Amino acid sequence: MSLDMFVIEGGRPLRGTVAVKGAKNAVLPMLCASLIPTEGEVVLRNIPDLADIRIMIQLLEHMGAKVEFCAEDGLVRIDPSGVENRPAPYDLVRKMRASFMVMGAMLARFGETRVSQPGGCAIGARPVNWHINNFRRLGAKVAEHHGYVEAKCDGRPKGAVLYFDRPSHTGTENVMMAATLAEGTTTIINAATDPEVGDLARFLTAMGARIKGAGGPVITVAGVDRLRGADHIPIGDRLEAGTYLYGSIVTRGDVEVTGIDPEHLSVVLLKMKEMGAKVDIAPGKIRLAMSGRPKTVDYTTAVYPGFPTDLQPCAMVSLAVAEGIGFVRETVFENRLLHVMELIRLGANIVINGDRATVTGVPYLDGAEVMASDIRAGAALVLAGLAARDTTEILRVYHIDRGYENIEEKLGSLGASIKRVDQFSWKRPIGNAENISGIAGNISGITG
Repeated sequence: MSLDMFVIEGGRPLRGTVAVKGAKNAVLPMLCASLIPTEGEVVLRNIPDLADIRIMIQLLEHMGAKVEFCAEDGLVRIDPSGVENRPAPYDLVRKMRASFMVMGAMLARFGETRVSQPGGCAIGARPVNWHINNFRRLGAKVAEHHGYVEAKCDGRPKGAVLYFDRPSHTGTENVMMAATLAEGTTTIINAATDPEVGDLARFLTAMGARIKGAGGPVITVAGVDRLRGADHIPIGDRLEAGTYLYGSIVTRGDVEVTGIDPEHLSVVLLKMKEMGAKVDIAPGKIRLAMSGRPKTVDYTTAVYPGFPTDLQPCAMVSLAVAEGIGFVRETVFENRLLHVMELIRLGANIVINGDRATVTGVPYLDGAEVMASDIRAGAALVLAGLAARDTTEILRVYHIDRGYENIEEKLGSLGASIKRVDQFSWKRPIGNAENISGIAGNISGITG
């Protein structure tokens, strides 16, 4: 685990162009699905070098797949011919909840599997009972023993009508994989409509699966006898793109993000326009320019196509430096307000009441020492540091590395002053926190 930290000198508007690679939340289920084919090679392109992806590759190798990852080229090659029905161990699954999606892939290929319970999650409970209930509907006998979930079908999974009480991103993907080789047709009702779900369906279809309706609330999967390898380029990461666009808002910059489908951020871009940002879109790219302090808007998170919970922390940073009072309601995860206390350390005026936060904008934030609690909270703290006066130090950046490839290099290319240092060798400059007035003139462009 990295003991690095970020040191940020705020007050510099972000300007320039930055590219995003394949979406982490699309790539992870695709890596799981790569366990299903019994012939041919799987090739995934434009893949970011993220801690989560490295962990998933380790899990694939544990299951017997041969994997080559050329991080420089963003190329992953997988030979799944040697995959065996091995248990997915706690040591790997505990590091990333998405690892539980190997269950659907292994049920499809072998008709049985044993996968560790994924354990806790900082942003809230994400129970796998919806996955398990639908595996049972597919004919699997499921039991839990000593921290593992064991599922076994009589032969192959059997086509059935499945449903979710509330759309589940990973749940939809997990059962969709299990259904690819099922006997008969499977219908998934109240499926997640996220773009990454549709992209997984396109990838499975390229491998020979028969899937219709992905991207909508009802998906049908007609089982086939086997899948083969495929060559696929995942969609761009809308969450990474949204992070850089919010960075442009909070620093009053001018940033163009490439490699992204603007349609995947439709609601986000509408909110950004309401805040006073100038947004221009073209195929594969979005440009956002901001002058003056943002205007206040209200945010309520929801499943896609609503406002994404994963961008709520970044949106809250934009409200923290906006004019007026804004409200945030988090409806997806009960603990996704952990970043609030850290933002308050930076001078934000935020009051929490249950799942709601009231944010009274301040003219500027001030640098301080803060700590990332999860991927998106960490990204929000980076944006807050970029908007703050003086120096901000962010600990536990290994959380950020799970979802952002070389974020310090990408932000540096946009003009940010951000560096990665060893937290034990870094010494905070003496008098840094007390010398705010001496640097105020240097950052007047984004404060006031």
